[in-house]
Amino acid sequence: MADDWGLLEPLGSAATATTGDDAMLAALVEVERALLRAWARVGDGDAAAIADALDEETLDRAALVAGTHAGGVPVIPLVEQLRAQAEAAVAGSGPRVHAGATSQDILDSALVLVCLTALVEARDDLVAAGSALAALAESERETVSIARTLGQHAAPSTIGVTVAGWLDGVSSAVEAIDATEFPVQLGGAVGTGEAFDRIADRPDATGDLRAALAAELGLADLRRSWHTERTPILRIAATAALVTAALGRIGRDIAFLARTEIGEVVLGSTGGSSAMPHKRNPVDAVLLTANALRAPGLLSTVHAASVSQDARPAGEWHAEWQALRGLARLALESAEAASGLVATLDVDRTAVARNRALSPELERDAEPTLAASARIVAAATERFSAVALLEAP
Repeated sequence: MADDWGLLEPLGSAATATTGDDAMLAALVEVERALLRAWARVGDGDAAAIADALDEETLDRAALVAGTHAGGVPVIPLVEQLRAQAEAAVAGSGPRVHAGATSQDILDSALVLVCLTALVEARDDLVAAGSALAALAESERETVSIARTLGQHAAPSTIGVTVAGWLDGVSSAVEAIDATEFPVQLGGAVGTGEAFDRIADRPDATGDLRAALAAELGLADLRRSWHTERTPILRIAATAALVTAALGRIGRDIAFLARTEIGEVVLGSTGGSSAMPHKRNPVDAVLLTANALRAPGLLSTVHAASVSQDARPAGEWHAEWQALRGLARLALESAEAASGLVATLDVDRTAVARNRALSPELERDAEPTLAASARIVAAATERFSAVALLEAP
């Protein structure tokens, strides 16, 4: 069960480690461990010791793949192997693994856990990118440039204003991550939690167990099952898509400004061409744009799958898995690439002045332009500073 190794995913190395099959398997096992520890919190004191016996490293991955194909869900063959591990450690303990839970409880919680990890890592890279952009905006706030609308020269502005716009997108992405809830799932077979109440022999066990599971995993407790009420997943997916969109816009701008005939920005690293050795391609900028263009299709899948039915759906939930994980991966890839890209970005002020001179009729007194630039750069950097100081989810 090897992860993708990056042949068609140029930005994927770090993100794959965070969101790949190995990371997903580790998250699934961690949820099962956490459920046992949650049972210990609500009165089953021996359950915590059983949790220590569960080990993803010794699982038979080929059997997991075969079982996933047979049952349609990886949790089914996973539980079979984890129960065998528990039984080998403590005779008679196998049935206590996964007690009362359903496959969707485990898989939903694991996917949320992977998304949380990916987006918190992305947030760190966004903050690094924002810090570099804030410094660049300040250094270029008096570099008068020509602003373009609909592809044409429009009016004077500054490079600092352009960079401040990029910084605003980064701040919005950080804000979106900070505002997103990452909830645990625990509802049992049909979302009522009845099995948990029966096992604990009390009517309110489900809520206590869900709260304990959330605490073990560091996830939010919505105090309900959301098996077919998929707005929590939609919010996570939308946040990841927003990150890629904000960074894709930066990538598209940088790719344009780095064009041979424009040349207003100078990239710290570039790529070559198999056919034209003279080229210095803005690779990271291009890939940021590509990721942003890929995200809407994945978001559309998650959105469509949210139109669910019954207590558990037939197909809609399954369609979410790869789409949601893909969005988290793209967000992390883009944040990492953007951080490196803007950290080494420089401005060619000679090229900026040359391009501005192509429209002499737009020249005017620079003082109002510079005053507006100072206000815009200050507002963007102050906003970013406030956002960056907040704690991650």
